[in-house]
Amino acid sequence: MAGDQTNHDILEKAAKRLISLAEAAKVSGLSSSHLRYLVQRRIIWGQKIGRNWVTTEKAVREYKARGVRPGPKPRND
Repeated sequence: MAGDQTNHDILEKAAKRLISLAEAAKVSGLSSSHLRYLVQRRIIWGQKIGRNWVTTEKAVREYKARGVRPGPKPRND
């Protein structure tokens, strides 16, 4: 049974790090719909739980640290 308690503790600790995409939008300055796009394309880590999408602040910060900027790319005419 000790292993079950350890697994429970690990899952509980991980769950506390999850944030909604709305919260992630506030942290990142990106829209929640753009974050959902990134998660669905596995550009950043995220998961759908029920009808809600979640990610971690760490995943969002790592994406932002890469310097990727959303939006149309400049044309090189």
